[in-house]
Amino acid sequence: MVTSLDPVDQRLTVLTDEDEEVPYEFDELDELAHAYAVTIHRSQGSEYPAVVIPVTTGAWMMLQRNLLYTAVTRAKQLVVLVGSRKAIGQAVRTVSAGRRCTALDFRLAGS
Repeated sequence: MVTSLDPVDQRLTVLTDEDEEVPYEFDELDELAHAYAVTIHRSQGSEYPAVVIPVTTGAWMMLQRNLLYTAVTRAKQLVVLVGSRKAIGQAVRTVSAGRRCTALDFRLAGS
């Protein structure tokens, strides 16, 4: 996250995930890249070239088949699931309100 911008000294400061402040000179800004995070709910109706989906047991209430399906189908070209097989299995097995025939298991198997 950008925490400060000094146009006089031509310096920008970034706060990392490790709570470390890192200064960048203006001529070093090409080392930074924009990144965006969107919730599955907010992404409904949208498509993205690539989607990275964290699937962990830490958010066990969100491990539902319909949410995983919605997340996976947001990607046009590439989907990356990051987490554990246990969490993915739990999400695939957990059917929320109403049944859907989505062939999610077939898609995840890559067939």
